[in-house]
Amino acid sequence: MAAREYGQFCGLARALEMIGERWTLLIVRDLLSGPKRYTDLRKGLATIPTNILSTRLKQLEEAGLVVRRALPHPERAVVYELTGYGRDLEPALIALGRWGARTMTEPRPGETVTAESVAMAFRTTYRPEAAGDATVGYEVRMGDFTLRIQITAGALTVGIGPHPDPDLVIERQRDQAVHALLTGAMTPRQALADGGVRVEGEPELLDRFVQAFRF
Repeated sequence: MAAREYGQFCGLARALEMIGERWTLLIVRDLLSGPKRYTDLRKGLATIPTNILSTRLKQLEEAGLVVRRALPHPERAVVYELTGYGRDLEPALIALGRWGARTMTEPRPGETVTAESVAMAFRTTYRPEAAGDATVGYEVRMGDFTLRIQITAGALTVGIGPHPDPDLVIERQRDQAVHALLTGAMTPRQALADGGVRVEGEPELLDRFVQAFRF
């Protein structure tokens, strides 16, 4: 029996054999935002040893959760992306992220905030019952990175990079301003009045944004 096997005929045990090792779920989390080069993954997971990243990617490929493909000319790069089977992990990651967020307040010393971790936070806090059947696009500028958030008939997609046609652009002007909005520590009107955030588009859409991602 391989060291990674639990020796139990159980769906949870089988899942943990594929994704239960350290760093694996964070790699899947980052790939939920789209295909990435090895160097992109390394940058987003700054403290992962390179040999561990290579090993985990190989294990994910062997499990059928990730594939490698070459980008067309002129990129000349190889990217990793989730298969459909891999993307099926998204609801489980959202549930785990929501559970883990109960203990979070401020970042601990040495903890970094990445585009992928914030993208996951938006997936975790999304409230489809508040969004209803809305269709609206947001571009959220967080200083070092930008996220695109699209709600289409209530279904959410989150990606990294600018939105091609946003209904509202939200630009963070002060650290923790977006966090304060989504926790209710600051109302949209207050955030706009004191310059915590700046918007382009209909300011009323900021209220809908907060309602959809309030936590």
